[in-house]
Amino acid sequence: MTTNLSTNQSLLERRKAVLPAGLGVAFPIFAEKAKNSEIWDTDGNRYIDFVGGISVLNTGHSHPKITQRVHEQLDKFTHTAAQMINYECYVELAEKLCEKAPISGAKKAFFLTTGAEAVENAVKIARAKTGRPGIISFVGGWHGRTLLCMGLTGKVLPYKKNFGPMPASIFHALFPAPELNATEEQALHSLEMIFQADIDPSEVAAIIIEPIQGEGGFHQLTPTFAKALRDICDLYGIVLIFDEVQCGFARTGTLFATEQLGVEPDLMTSAKSLAGGYPISAVIGRADIMDAPQMGGLGGTYSGNPLGCVAALAVIEVIEEENLLARSVEIGDKIASFLKDLNVNCIANIRYKGAMLAFDLVNSNGEPDIEATLNLKTKAFENGLLLASCGMYGNAIRVMVPLTVEDSILQEGLKIIKDILVES
Repeated sequence: MTTNLSTNQSLLERRKAVLPAGLGVAFPIFAEKAKNSEIWDTDGNRYIDFVGGISVLNTGHSHPKITQRVHEQLDKFTHTAAQMINYECYVELAEKLCEKAPISGAKKAFFLTTGAEAVENAVKIARAKTGRPGIISFVGGWHGRTLLCMGLTGKVLPYKKNFGPMPASIFHALFPAPELNATEEQALHSLEMIFQADIDPSEVAAIIIEPIQGEGGFHQLTPTFAKALRDICDLYGIVLIFDEVQCGFARTGTLFATEQLGVEPDLMTSAKSLAGGYPISAVIGRADIMDAPQMGGLGGTYSGNPLGCVAALAVIEVIEEENLLARSVEIGDKIASFLKDLNVNCIANIRYKGAMLAFDLVNSNGEPDIEATLNLKTKAFENGLLLASCGMYGNAIRVMVPLTVEDSILQEGLKIIKDILVES
């Protein structure tokens, strides 16, 4: 009889020996199994998951419908390379996303593997359409870890330090948010200063922005600022890109967060919860813009893998059948009410749309309290709850619990937060 001697500690030692130090990990455990909003490690410890694979698991761990569809596809084939041999699920998923994307008129979509790839290809398409080099993104924005996406990302540590020089023709405007001490007027002025000091608008291919910032702290793009960006793009012939990699697929109470802005982008990116944990991403946009690159200019060996395609189709069904848009709103309201009722001075700036929720931890002077943030995450972990932080100052707690979470488990996780914060 063979005994499995792998423990968290032994696996951590093996990990340290072969993985680079720059590949960080939030929790010193190894997953053994997971179901919906719970994870069990190799030592048999159970954890409530408020991280959701960094907002990848809106439909929970190992949803049975998604798992079944992937099993069925495994029995058929796992790969052909979409540029070599077609398969129907690729086309069907593109049809579904074009139908649901909040962009009017003729639309097209295609698939990649990661969110960063989707962003890079959106930039490629915008440059092909306009013949221009420049890209404008925003302070606090998060767009990925590849070299181009690092350049677009508006946060230095830990993503940019030591990896320069960054790509050329990328400029950052202020993102309007009270917590960042930037008004819409100031943000628009910073954009105008980019046009005056750095690049003429006739040389700008695209403006890219998250409808709700992810790593930047869950700050929300307002309809009025979105409208201002749309007007600027229309005036100068600039492509407007909304990056929905993190905020998309029911997290905010609508399938796409863009739906709540009343403004249509030209291109959109999607990934993370698009396929419930299977690696696939998408670019969706106006047909005339999507058709700009030359034949062969788009693609990738694993892009639009059939396992990811069938998983994404199942995710769309699960969102509809289980009413996860309404459930997202319900979860967000419950968590926000819970935090307000705690009535503790360390909580500030609760911001949320649907279940995309974050709150800041501050000291007695109202300043970012990184120590308190680390303390909450550490003690939560010790009590069986996984939490993640974000924000320009690292003092925001973000909640990314699966939308399929049972009420009892949600309340159990919230009680852990309450016990820690009330004691502090």
